[in-house]
Amino acid sequence: MQSNQALLEKFYKALQSRDADTIAECYHPEAEFTDEVFRNLKGPEVTSMWRMLFGRSGDFAMEYRDIKAGPESGSGHWDATYTFSSSGRKVLNRIDSAFQFKDGLIFQQRDTFNFWKWSRQALGTTGLLLGWLPPFQKNVQKRSRGLLANFMKKQGLTPGQ
Repeated sequence: MQSNQALLEKFYKALQSRDADTIAECYHPEAEFTDEVFRNLKGPEVTSMWRMLFGRSGDFAMEYRDIKAGPESGSGHWDATYTFSSSGRKVLNRIDSAFQFKDGLIFQQRDTFNFWKWSRQALGTTGLLLGWLPPFQKNVQKRSRGLLANFMKKQGLTPGQ
């Protein structure tokens, strides 16, 4: 069995190369993921999110650092640069990840970033003026969840499984 440190290195290298199949190998079948946009994803929703995001942004690039892992938990930092497909605007998103492991795989992942900074870049003036408001954030989360559900249906998967 690989170490959790090696697992996170594998995960981030796969993320860097947009290798969704290898990313899927890193997650437990019952994995949970949450960040400021995609809240409380479970199981196949997690890997479907990465597949969808890679398909929507042709210029995704990322750098990672500060990868640390122990027997039960780990962490890392990554900076993602991409064009936000809905607006065509360039984004640099700085993300901190916290992980929990189970059976030698990623069981829980919590990514945190500054939603307002992200929304200013991704959505322009609208994000600047409204991105700090919880109702606006919830609307973005709901829309993103809908995009993921539609993507999964097209792949023959059922969201929420």
